[in-house]
Amino acid sequence: MQVYKFGGASVKDASAVRNVAAILRENSSKDKVVVISAMGKTTNELEKVVNLYDAKDAAWQAALEGVYDKHLPIIRDLFDGKSETAEATVKALIEKVRTFLLANQTHNYNFIYDQVVSLGEYISTAIVSAYCNAQGITNHFLDAKECIHTDNAYTEGKIDWKKTEKAIQTVIPALTKDAFVITQGFVGCTPEGFTTTLGREGSDYTAAIFSFCLDAERMTVWKDVAGVMNGDPKEFPDAQFLSEISYLEAIEMTYYGASVIHPKTIKPLQNKNIPLEVRSFVDSAKRGSVISANANTSFLPPVIILKRDQTLLSFSAKDFSFIAEDHLSKVFSVFAAHRLRINMMQNAAISFSICVDTKKEKIENIIEELQDDFQIVRNEKLTLLTIRHYNTGIIDRLTKDKDILLRQISRQTIQVLLRE
Repeated sequence: MQVYKFGGASVKDASAVRNVAAILRENSSKDKVVVISAMGKTTNELEKVVNLYDAKDAAWQAALEGVYDKHLPIIRDLFDGKSETAEATVKALIEKVRTFLLANQTHNYNFIYDQVVSLGEYISTAIVSAYCNAQGITNHFLDAKECIHTDNAYTEGKIDWKKTEKAIQTVIPALTKDAFVITQGFVGCTPEGFTTTLGREGSDYTAAIFSFCLDAERMTVWKDVAGVMNGDPKEFPDAQFLSEISYLEAIEMTYYGASVIHPKTIKPLQNKNIPLEVRSFVDSAKRGSVISANANTSFLPPVIILKRDQTLLSFSAKDFSFIAEDHLSKVFSVFAAHRLRINMMQNAAISFSICVDTKKEKIENIIEELQDDFQIVRNEKLTLLTIRHYNTGIIDRLTKDKDILLRQISRQTIQVLLRE
């Protein structure tokens, strides 16, 4: 069993979809699950729909229609005058979301977000599945909600592993008797049948879940880069290709924010020793980077990770007392309750500072809960720089003339929070 994952860039337009089909034709085994993300920047466009709707701005309807208009030329290009069925399928998906929003009575932003933003994955998989079948690349379309079961934590669904494993092991073998399977990344299902999502860019995690539950031989992520690099090539043109890295190194990289793989992806694979290969869909014949248990990582150059749009929250007790365990326990419990991940933290005698992604609603709720006990100072529009396997030269080059707010250093890793 093989599990493939294709991201948004790999299906961004008709030419890209044809390329995916060519890769699937070259790798034609039936024993395969193919996980596909939303096309291009569709998730961003659907987030705009949600935000307009949440603001009670009637323009959300036009924005939703714009999502259909974006996909229509792709469909017509792919199906060359015989696109009526695919057009109708996508239109029905759009109308399902419109109907939900018009009837919705709840003000739970995260719930609304998941019901709307997941539309992108359903549209892309419907188009790719239909196109492949039209080209004789036989596949079954699978709604991921039949297999991926979560709790009710909208936008950060927690997997019910027992229920998910049973579903996958029941559904997939029956489908792959005569064809491979195409399904959505990022999407899960609550016990009540509502849609959850697994966190932004969570399609990698979806593929890892299928890999784990199916005891896959290998998981392959197809991207627009040659493999794992020691830095984002869009930020660092001289970034180096890493032919192999260990699970441990991959976990460290993703924990600190490396975007090549979703942070939750590695653990399920490591638990069953399933190799993960990151390959280029641009040059599909070329081998990529392999993440495995026995990789030689002694050769690794400095690995550079940038996380932009960070917020620094600094807490100090109103009675001017030392920040001690009781204060920290309260702060951590509130962050945990709101599921806002801490990217960096540091405490001094009377203050405790936390760096997080700028998720405004969660931050506002946290501040509201803690403001009676703490003075809270907020700094926004910051960048968190992390360097694994650092040296003095790379630190100096990347922090020169920068306004540094926090700095932490250990034997392998340095983190610097700065205002550029």
